[in-house]
Amino acid sequence: MEKICKSFGANDVLQSVDFSLNTGEICALLGENGAGKSTLMNILGGVLPADSGRITLDGKPVTFSFPVDSLDAGIGFIHQELNLINDLTIFENMFLTHLPRKGMFLDARTMRKRTQELFDKMKIELDPGTMVRELDASYKQIVEICRALMQDASIIIMDEPTTSLTEPEIQRVFSMMRSLKEQGVGIIFISHKLGEVMEICDRYTVLRDGSMVASGKVSDTDIKQLATYMVGHEVIAETNQRETNYGEEMLRLEHLSDNVNFHDISLSVRSGEILGVTGLLGDGRSELFQTVFGAMNTKYTGQIFLQGTPIHMRNTYQALEAGIAYLPRNRKENAILKDMSILDNGSIVHLPKIRRRGLIDFAQQEALFARQEENLHIKMGDKYDLITSLSGGNQQKVVLAKWLMSEPKVLILDNPTQGVDVGAKEEIYSIIHKLAGEGVAVIVLSSEAQEIIRVCDRSIVLFHGHQAGELSSVEMNEHNIMYLAAGGNQNESERV
Repeated sequence: MEKICKSFGANDVLQSVDFSLNTGEICALLGENGAGKSTLMNILGGVLPADSGRITLDGKPVTFSFPVDSLDAGIGFIHQELNLINDLTIFENMFLTHLPRKGMFLDARTMRKRTQELFDKMKIELDPGTMVRELDASYKQIVEICRALMQDASIIIMDEPTTSLTEPEIQRVFSMMRSLKEQGVGIIFISHKLGEVMEICDRYTVLRDGSMVASGKVSDTDIKQLATYMVGHEVIAETNQRETNYGEEMLRLEHLSDNVNFHDISLSVRSGEILGVTGLLGDGRSELFQTVFGAMNTKYTGQIFLQGTPIHMRNTYQALEAGIAYLPRNRKENAILKDMSILDNGSIVHLPKIRRRGLIDFAQQEALFARQEENLHIKMGDKYDLITSLSGGNQQKVVLAKWLMSEPKVLILDNPTQGVDVGAKEEIYSIIHKLAGEGVAVIVLSSEAQEIIRVCDRSIVLFHGHQAGELSSVEMNEHNIMYLAAGGNQNESERV
């Protein structure tokens, strides 16, 4: 890709960008949210036209007017936001772009068989006949990756493919990537996880504010230097050394069970405390705290206490009134309203409280959102633009703004930095610490051990819906977290 330019109105998103990929190479494409990474790849994937510039494939000039043109040229695109159809089976989603037929009818048997063969090859334990809506975000991402493999692509674009995956799934994806590399497939790997870039990639290209600012071999750099290239200055990642002056107990769970996703969970969190909850795929942490927030339409046993008072959570309205807020995982499906503006998405939870005579007080709405926009450093155009006009990371900040506007006593954050770049991650971590300092009880749900270590005061580790153990701040390290998450005994000597 040579001298690629792209503008949206007066916004120059790409300014004469060069990018190249070799056969059998994994090249990282890096940059902050809004740097132009996804736009550049959307041009290569035929989703957007370039204003100017040239693309050559195997030395021959090509033009992609539609995504199918790129796909036919051997380019597979795994988008940051999942593009599966929930009301179809896994094997039907796998063949959406090239449906095999038997006479006048679709050949379902062949689709199921070929999907199962690929799953067996990749050691993926999924039934091809499962409806996609029954999968969690991790398995949906795995299906997306397998769909690209099914298309025999010579180039695969992976836009944040590991965002919602746990460590074992990430390593499985990396194994798949190494196998493809050996077969001569070129892979473009877009990620904000610089540790992953150092582990899996051969070369890197960094974009900043729509321009290419650095490129080279991964073996010649380090995480600190890559982060500096991305943000334009040195990124200082402070360790979690803050004063922990906890107040009263805000939330306590006693023997909470739904007998499906979580079993006999007892924990508590106090005002000003940051509690981490982590584990591997199927640990039940999201279902547990969706129940606490009244979002799970299932019966549970056990007791929930809020500031010492027992409460039976029936719905999310009750939870909000009680002072509990929940930022969900999987932003696209659970958090944003795609047909509404940035302003409305960032303030919708608070709208019932800013009405006058049944009408919304727009001046107050704008003032409240402006304060969150400043606090969270949201990069945006007009606040009345659609939420989808923002990069993934800035969408996540708007979602966070929505819940902060409700001024919660207990704030539950499920994968709070999903799709967020390294600079914005540190900003969000600082916001979490600030909220705790102001007396909010914060619960961080994350599959990233480093995130739990970086931001939390202590952590609960789950294994298949059961409490595997609890780690204090001095005990929290990747070894101990992974050991418990994999079913290890907390009292065993293997812990260090």
